[in-house]
Amino acid sequence: MVRSVVILGLILAWIAPSAFSGPPFLTDDPQPVAFRHYEFYTFSTLDRSPDGYGVAVPAFEFNIGAASNLQLHVVAPLQLVVPTDGRNSYGAGDVEVGAKYRFIQEKGLRPQVGLFPMLELPSGDAGRGLGNGQLWAKLPVWVQKSWGPWTSYGGGGYIVNRAPGMRDHAFFGWQVQRELNKKLTLGAEWFNPGRGSIAGTNAQIANVGGYYNFNQNFSLLFTVGHTVGGEAHTVAYLGLYWTWGHDRTSGSDGTRLDSAMFSGRRRGFQL
Repeated sequence: MVRSVVILGLILAWIAPSAFSGPPFLTDDPQPVAFRHYEFYTFSTLDRSPDGYGVAVPAFEFNIGAASNLQLHVVAPLQLVVPTDGRNSYGAGDVEVGAKYRFIQEKGLRPQVGLFPMLELPSGDAGRGLGNGQLWAKLPVWVQKSWGPWTSYGGGGYIVNRAPGMRDHAFFGWQVQRELNKKLTLGAEWFNPGRGSIAGTNAQIANVGGYYNFNQNFSLLFTVGHTVGGEAHTVAYLGLYWTWGHDRTSGSDGTRLDSAMFSGRRRGFQL
């Protein structure tokens, strides 16, 4: 039971607060929300393994364009943990806060590059498998390039986690997507979260999904994936997204907002 709760707690620490920090994918990108613009997500995530499953239901994410090339970020989940050999738990999970800063702009053949450090606050009850039990940090670097209807982004970083049973480790991933029309974009990714616990093993994830735009400010986001090697995991994300801002004609870098979406990171129809 203890092993199951620890493993599911680690799963939820990744999946619920921000493994999907590039919603709805696990891999993130370097492009921040435009200055004086805002994003809000309500979503649910699933991670199912032989030890049981963990669900974030519901979870909430809020992003704000605080300055040119700077985004502030917070995620607050409620989590359900269902181990195969123990008692179910439901309650508040760890809260995530972070700041994304883009320091290289995309131009010509040059990709854009940004940092997105995040802190996971130990607000969840680790004894019930709802959190990590100690403060931990993610320190990634992300790169992105777009051409025509295609966009690709990826990168990686390092996690510092000194909680009992956990370990510091690297993670990385890459995603590619295509805008099929003004309503629908589909993509796929490969993501390696690294071996985050002493008892766990590394598992690489193949993930597919996208988003459907109902209108200029409202979208449905979705992904489903499975591990390729390592421990068997099935992961999924389903969420709703809203965006609004002070000025709808231009982004933080002077481009029209209809050339970017979801934290300004995807080309196509602006939400």
